[in-house]
Amino acid sequence: MSRNNFPLLSRRRFLSSLTATASAGLVLPPRLMAAQKPESSTFIFTNDIHACRMANGLAPNCAEEGKTDANLLRHVRAINSVPRLFWPNEISGKPTNLMGAGKRMATPRGVVTGGDLTDDGGGQRALPGEGYQLRQFSQRYEQGVGQDRVHFPVYLGLGNHDLDQDGPPHVDWYRRELRDYVEMNHRSTVFFKPPVPVTNYDVESDCYSWDWPNVHLVQTQRFAGDTVKGAISGLDWLAADLATYAANRKPVILFQHYGWDPFSTEMWDAEKRTFDTQGSGPPHWWSEEDRAKMVEILKPYNVIALFHGHQHETAMIYNRDGIDIFKPKAGYMGGFAVVNVMAEALDVVLCEASRGDGSVEFTDSFSKTI
Repeated sequence: MSRNNFPLLSRRRFLSSLTATASAGLVLPPRLMAAQKPESSTFIFTNDIHACRMANGLAPNCAEEGKTDANLLRHVRAINSVPRLFWPNEISGKPTNLMGAGKRMATPRGVVTGGDLTDDGGGQRALPGEGYQLRQFSQRYEQGVGQDRVHFPVYLGLGNHDLDQDGPPHVDWYRRELRDYVEMNHRSTVFFKPPVPVTNYDVESDCYSWDWPNVHLVQTQRFAGDTVKGAISGLDWLAADLATYAANRKPVILFQHYGWDPFSTEMWDAEKRTFDTQGSGPPHWWSEEDRAKMVEILKPYNVIALFHGHQHETAMIYNRDGIDIFKPKAGYMGGFAVVNVMAEALDVVLCEASRGDGSVEFTDSFSKTI
């Protein structure tokens, strides 16, 4: 179902074609940044930030769940501290075997998000306007200066909390607001340079890709074959993108919201009348067929990692269908990953913001040759 059938999309066309120059935001002076080697790409991945602010306070249950601005500030400060950190030699008394163990972390090329930027459709409003939660997210996770904003370019991904909400005055208003936000931050036109431009942006699915010196990166939002709530599948786009940019065995990393974990793959259990891991009915989030179609497209390529979100409480490193998969704890719980793609190796360390001053605790690590 094409979003072009909706009349309100003229707003999107208008925004996309504005003759304007977007500011990329201020960045740290070069003297304060650790060098990024040409043959390596260090970046941060985070997921499930769940900005929760409304017009008056927080949305229901957000304070109890820890989805507070204080926790987001703690998360931001920890992310900003990465250039001052060193790749750990050991975690919980066990050697990490990281290729870069003991070396200083380079300044990240960017922060990639894995969905659920907001808790409730951007912060729903009865009349068209910027959602309160989207505003809160942008005040913390758009590149800027100071302790209350991320210091690096941010690559946006959406999740079910961003895209599943229906609402007035038009059923797709909240979804369009979030998709517009992604497009305006990443899609270049003849007249418009976005804050964080990417190489290949698919207007229909809002999937996009970009390249750093030694890796091709692909953002597929909830997942590449998503057709829920009017989404348009990006599988054909994904196949064409990889054929164009990764046919030479260049390393590829994918980002999406759903994973292969039990929560992401649960199905309807008719006997218990709920979604769970024992069910055999319709999928709650994405199906085995959805996963198989995507994996089939990926098989010819050098996919070295996939990062996702959706499940909040547990940090995960696992392998499915030959793909190494990573999921930090939710951002509002302090979770993120630091990743370094080198010429012949991949290092990943999962982290948590441990205190409000930007302190970081390393919880899990992974390294392999590529």
